[in-house]
Parts: sequence; C-alpha cells; structure tokens
Amino acid sequence: MRKLMTLTFMGKATSSPPLLFQSKLLCFSLLYLFSTLFLALYASLSSTKCIFRSSPFDPIQNPLFSYPSTYGEHKYATPTLRSSCISPVYFSDYGMVLKEIHDFCRNSSDSSSILRYLQSKADSFGGNFSAQKRMSYFDHGDDRVEVPCGFMKEFPVNDSDQIAMENCKGVVVVSAIFGDHDKIRQPRGLGSKTLETVCFFMFVDDATFKGLNSHNILMKKSREYKIGAWRIVRVTGKLLYENPAMNGVIPKYLVHRLFPNSKFSIWLDAKLQLMVDPLLLVYSLVISENVDMAISKHPYYLHAMEEAMATARWKKWADVDSLKTQMETYCENGLQPWTPEKLPYTSDVPDSAMILRKHGVSSNLFSCLMFNELEAFNPRDQLAFAYVRDQMNPKIKMKMFEVEVFEQIAMQYRHNLKRGGASSSKTKRAISDSYVNGSSSRCERYVLQMWGESHD
Repeated sequence: MRKLMTLTFMGKATSSPPLLFQSKLLCFSLLYLFSTLFLALYASLSSTKCIFRSSPFDPIQNPLFSYPSTYGEHKYATPTLRSSCISPVYFSDYGMVLKEIHDFCRNSSDSSSILRYLQSKADSFGGNFSAQKRMSYFDHGDDRVEVPCGFMKEFPVNDSDQIAMENCKGVVVVSAIFGDHDKIRQPRGLGSKTLETVCFFMFVDDATFKGLNSHNILMKKSREYKIGAWRIVRVTGKLLYENPAMNGVIPKYLVHRLFPNSKFSIWLDAKLQLMVDPLLLVYSLVISENVDMAISKHPYYLHAMEEAMATARWKKWADVDSLKTQMETYCENGLQPWTPEKLPYTSDVPDSAMILRKHGVSSNLFSCLMFNELEAFNPRDQLAFAYVRDQMNPKIKMKMFEVEVFEQIAMQYRHNLKRGGASSSKTKRAISDSYVNGSSSRCERYVLQMWGESHD
C-alpha cells in the first residue's frame, strides 16, 4: 500500500514528495548519469557503422601469440577524435571473398605485357641514377625497355626464406623493423582460413633480431622463425643503407620483386596493428574498386608542398637543403598543386603507413619509380608520391580512401625511436641532383617563399 507523508496546515492535509526527490542536486546528478550512459552507448553503437558485413563473421578469438612480460605492453596507441565515417567500407561475406580470391589467384596467368627490370651491378642497391636518367623511365610505352628497380646489389636473406617468398602465390602482408624501433604486433580479426591463405612476412635486421632473441620469443620451426602469424626474415650483415628507414623502403616499395609470384600485397608499417582480415581488405578496397592500389589520404595535408614544409619544420629530415632541392626538381619537371582537375586522384599526399596493391604493370612501375626517387633524395615517400603518380605513363588506377576508414582497419602506435634516429641522416647527392632550367617558375618561387617562412 502506497504511503504518503501528510502535513496538517490550517486544517488541511497536504502531501509532500519523498525525500529522495527533494534534493535538486541529486536529481541533476541522476539526470547527468543517465544522459552520459545513453551518449556512451550511442557512440559505441554508431562507431561501428563504418565497418559492416553482409553476413555474420566469426574471426579467430584466441591470441595468435602470447608475449612475455619482458617484451612490454603495447602502449601509447595514437588516439583518434573522429567518431564518424565519411566513406563507409562494405565488407563482403568472408566465404565468398575467400573463394573469389582463390579462384583469381588460381586462374590468373602472366600477362603478355610485363615489366622487365634492369639487371646490372652498381655501387648502391638502386643504382643511384641521375634525375634525367630516372625521369626517362616515367613514360613506359615500350614493354621491351628494362626499368631500374633495385637489386643491383644482393638482398641478404637466407635460401629458405627466399624460397618461401617465391612460393607465396596469393596475398602477402609485409612489414619491417630495422634498428629495433618497433614491436611486433599480431593481426586481429582474421578468418578461420586466412592463415592458410595469406603469407605474413616481417623483415628485421640483426639489431632487431637480437632484441627479439633477448626476450626468448623467437620460435624456430625447422628453418624458419615464427612469432605468431609472422614469419621473421632476417636481413643479415651490413645493411644496404645507413638509414634504417631507407632499408625499410626496400620491402615497402619492392614487394613485387621480393614476392614475384604474389598477386596482391598489403604493406603495413610496424607501428600499425591490422584489425581487419587482409582478404576482406583486398577485396573491398582493391578488387571491388577495380584499382591497382589503395592508400589512405593524409589526415591534414592536400598538397605535396604542405608535407614538404612540415618535414622541414618538424625536422623529420635534417638536411633541409636537400628537401628544397627535391621540391625544386619536381616543380621544374611538372609537379602541380592538387586541383579538381587531378580527379579521380583526390589528394596529393597519402598516409603511406598502409598500401594495398594488385600486382601488375602500372602498380609495379609506380613502385619502381618511387623507390628510385627515395634513394635519390630521402625515404620520406609522401614528398615524391604525387610527382611520380602524375608524371608516369601508363597511369595507375588508385583509390585514396578517407582517414576515418584507415582508423577503422588499423590501430596505430608510436614508434620506439631513439635520439639521433632516422631524421638525422643526410642525402649524398642533394646538390648534383638538381634539375632546373634556370627559369624562375611560379612553383620555384613558391618553394623559396615557403622555405623562408620555415626558417623564421
């Protein structure tokens, strides 16, 4: 029976609310609590709208590898403030994707139009060609012409790893750690058949290998080292470049040469942890879009010059004079700021931490030309990206997806960089590589103007 508190006042009986509701502060606190819970629930549910699948998908739940406590926690994930997805990604049924990629890899034959590579010996791994020589390969109208594409020195890996790389004939996921600057992170969200279908290769140098060995996490299986999903490939002896980042450029851009029989590849910076099955990514971002390459747009910059200025201002590369020379070279030879006329290319600056490729003439040519530019100047690949893409022929079909998509498919961590790391190195041929005709173009004046601001 409901009980009410009654008061007698001037002969009249009145009722008052329970004490629980007599405190305004308590009422507001309860209102705030329930509103916060509702908003949190809404945010957690709405954030999933960026990634959805046409049917239920049950990824592998068990951890792929258990790290010892001495290896440390995977701390310092880069936060994101974005709560919506501008460009949603539709992930098809896993079983259908698995079958279609298997059928494609099994039925695809080598095209009559293939890219031939220059075979010679040189002082550097890439040949260190002059600007004029590099640019002469941009227009690839004759399939008989051999294109310089690295490997003018031996890439020092053992025979068993080399055989395994050649035997990877479908999809390969590639990453690298040189200079012991990152941790090895296991992919998440893998389907039940993915580890039987996709090759995972992690390239490391001696310093990184010794670091892994000190934590007793290298599992040797016959002639191979494994850490969870990753096969560890040790690049032995003296590295091909003094700069660790430049050594990482080899598997990043010459993946089609390291894995000559693979049909698709995903490059993954070691600072990233893959959160979506690679088969679903390849199908949704490359196959369904009918492109040669898929890569994220940069979260802040649209023009290559903006990235160049940030590189100089934030000391991402210490030799500022070589950066100026590089951008002058590109301006004098046709680099233009991004405009809608460049569509379907939606930006001149990528976030190249993840690159998805369908291996073919256009994709492989782009990768070769990019590698040659990076060896000539520096491993900051965002600076050369638009120049190579816009000047090369045949054109590469490319999807540049939104940053919100990138943040849904990968978790990003900070590098474990040490002082005096990659940014302290200098290029050797900054002055001699300048290819200017003496005229003061609008682009060159813009370079000089902006560089003056960077030194203020």
